[in-house]
Amino acid sequence: MGVPIGAELVYEDGRIEWLTDPKAATRWSGEGRVVLLYDYSLELLPPLNGPIDLWRYRSLLPLPDGPIGYPLPVGGTPLIAPPRLRAELGMPHLWLKDETRSPTGSNKDRATALVLEHLLRTEVSTVTAASTGNVAVSLAVGAAACGIRAVIFVPSEISEAKLRLILAAGATVVKVRQGYTAAFRLSREAARSFGWGDRNTGVNPLTIEAKKTAAFEIWEQLGRRMPDAVIAAVGDGTTLCALGKGFRELVACSAAVRPPRLIGVQAEGCAPVARAWQAGRPVVPLLEGHTLADGIDVPAPACGGMVLREIGLCGGGMVTVSDAAMLEAVELLATRAGVFAEPAGAAAVAGLKAALGQGLVGRNEEVVAMVTGTGLKTMQFFKASGQIVEIGGTLQELAESLR
Repeated sequence: MGVPIGAELVYEDGRIEWLTDPKAATRWSGEGRVVLLYDYSLELLPPLNGPIDLWRYRSLLPLPDGPIGYPLPVGGTPLIAPPRLRAELGMPHLWLKDETRSPTGSNKDRATALVLEHLLRTEVSTVTAASTGNVAVSLAVGAAACGIRAVIFVPSEISEAKLRLILAAGATVVKVRQGYTAAFRLSREAARSFGWGDRNTGVNPLTIEAKKTAAFEIWEQLGRRMPDAVIAAVGDGTTLCALGKGFRELVACSAAVRPPRLIGVQAEGCAPVARAWQAGRPVVPLLEGHTLADGIDVPAPACGGMVLREIGLCGGGMVTVSDAAMLEAVELLATRAGVFAEPAGAAAVAGLKAALGQGLVGRNEEVVAMVTGTGLKTMQFFKASGQIVEIGGTLQELAESLR
């Protein structure tokens, strides 16, 4: 059982307050972002043997004693050493953390699992979140498996493929014409007014707690050692913040000397955090974003200030990539690594060239790129790299066609 001993309340301007009541922190709904803290030691880390999944790390998660009720498998996604992609990019020590192997094909399943596990131990019967797609699919599927009603707020222009998956799982969808930022605000207001569970990214500290387990897994899958750098896409910023927290907790537990550098990647058409980092100022929300990568099309990131803090703590940085570069990375992952990714899920691989050019990573360093979302929900972005031949049905025709 993980027992938080307190929490930090991190504001967008960098101020930090100490919260002494961790239970109150998990219910925090005001300004600032809550970061739970533990009494760190080597004893909190799991033994060497045993399956790797989310619950393996429950001693560093805010979970009470008792059996896990969440019914879907989550965590334990593979760390891939792609030989052809390594050769293509000239990075012999590149790894892919393939989060597309999660139940709904995205790293959002980690946060969904921990939030719903908590709700299963309460009398709350409805859960809500705002999403541009992947959180919505994850929450709809997870809630269906748990027998909890899901009311999900989405921007009106949500992808049709993701909308079909949400509705197939039985969720109630509320389309908001004013976009994601308005949907996020309305979801939070509804949760407070109606007593619903709030799974919204970043504002519920459980979302960061769950996603940090990807850092623990990377450390274990590399033989209990740290990579030099980890590169991840930034929308709301929860994934990068969670990775930073997870790696710092391993250092606090005396499992490593220092964390890896974190490199955040944003789309050029929606880069409020990258602009802030480059200008050395706080994050200024945008009125709207302009990118086909809906997973990171977040003009007002919930954890923008925390991303800047994490990057500063580890000596990392931020880069931006064009939509064309993300589409190129989608094709590269499919044809050189056998991994299907959506544009936002491929953003980390797209950002490698920019990170190399800016000296944020070196070609011979051990770098982990987070592939955060499957492309099977965004088939429209795949190019036909293969070929079709049609024959009458004889071996001679086949040989001639292939020649």
